[in-house]
Amino acid sequence: MQGVSLTLPSLSAEFGISEKSVRYTTSSLFIGLCFGSFFWGIGSDIMGRRIAFNVTLLIASIFGTVSAWAATWGGVCFMYAVLGFGVGGNLPVDGALFLEFLPDASSSLLTLLSIWWPIGQLCSSLFAWYFIANWPAYKGWRYFVCAIGLITFAMFLVRFAIFQMLESPKFLLSQGRQSEAVAVVQGLAARNGRKTWLTEDILNEVVGDDDDEPVPMTTTPRRRQQRPTISHLVRTRLASFSANRIRPLFNTRKLAITTSLIWFCWATIGMGYPLFNAFLPQYFSHGSQPTDPSSTVPQLPPSTYRNYAITSLAGIPGSLIAAYAVEMRSPLLGRRGTLALSTFVSAVFLFLFVRLGTRSPTVQLIFSCIEAFAQNIMYGVLYAFTPEIFPAPVRGAGTGVASFLNRVMGLMAPIIAATVPGDGTTAPVYLSAGLILAAAVSVCAVPIETRGRQRL
Repeated sequence: MQGVSLTLPSLSAEFGISEKSVRYTTSSLFIGLCFGSFFWGIGSDIMGRRIAFNVTLLIASIFGTVSAWAATWGGVCFMYAVLGFGVGGNLPVDGALFLEFLPDASSSLLTLLSIWWPIGQLCSSLFAWYFIANWPAYKGWRYFVCAIGLITFAMFLVRFAIFQMLESPKFLLSQGRQSEAVAVVQGLAARNGRKTWLTEDILNEVVGDDDDEPVPMTTTPRRRQQRPTISHLVRTRLASFSANRIRPLFNTRKLAITTSLIWFCWATIGMGYPLFNAFLPQYFSHGSQPTDPSSTVPQLPPSTYRNYAITSLAGIPGSLIAAYAVEMRSPLLGRRGTLALSTFVSAVFLFLFVRLGTRSPTVQLIFSCIEAFAQNIMYGVLYAFTPEIFPAPVRGAGTGVASFLNRVMGLMAPIIAATVPGDGTTAPVYLSAGLILAAAVSVCAVPIETRGRQRL
């Protein structure tokens, strides 16, 4: 996903698209992200977490790789859209699945999981620095997307064949499949060399067994019910994509307020984040000399990819600090305090990037590094805080809708960046700062702090 922004200058050079118009390429990615987050977020509550865990990464890897052979700009946009459909489902589903396997005492590991975001961004920037900066425009970006696509496919093979993820026991319980949930817990204990007291009989005593009616001792056991038909499964799954999946998120006043504020936060960050980060390579190169003066749409100089790599590296400590800060009992930190503080700092340095960053490339690089540091804290906490708020039966729906709103607003970001008056290097960043500042205010109003609380 981060690599898409690095291909924009090369797409401009090969297909003759202006610097502002080529930003519509990012819109196609966000179209896929919108549909992917909504479909897989709610679908994981119906089909299970494990299916989405594997399939979404496979989709991203295949279409990310195939985009290297696109012959037109429209073809690239289509491939990026399907790539986004996979990535959009991967992000919310993986977080929910990881959270549901974690002991409550280790819930901060979900925040630490976000460290792979800046690491992935760093890897993509290094690959772009090597391929795009050293090959002609029509070759370099193709080698680049092919390389990171094949790496993603290798990760899918690891998920599917080597590290075989069990289905979430909380999902199984929410579906009334108690015996399977017990089997998962017992298998998890065996894999870790431990023993568990949990059996199906004990679980039935606690939650009851609604699936099986008592059978008299003098009768033969009841036959297993027949498998439902494909048409029945389709009707059931389509019916599940209704308001009934969303309504429980507003059952109480406190949960309704929290849901609304968190969704608003995801929406404002969804537009504010790409307005700056999706076009950061272009912001870095503004005013620089083209590598080929005869080209009407120049490529970015190698220093742009170097600066992007440095910025990516600066974001990695942010995820580490986020994992530590969310567990601190200071009233200013914890989940909510850390998220509000990092979001506010991010907004401040976005303003400074525009106001003072034009003085020199070095000042611009320093502000972008601080921005990356704060935003990685922000996203790391947001991805951990959000699924902890929602109860397990509708956790996929709650996080899926949040991610969907994030992508819808992200879809609008490149449209705004491509149509805003002027050269498009200041107004989008100012708007990004204002939106992220609004997100910081909304986080302060959230009435729930999940640190130290048992998840439902």
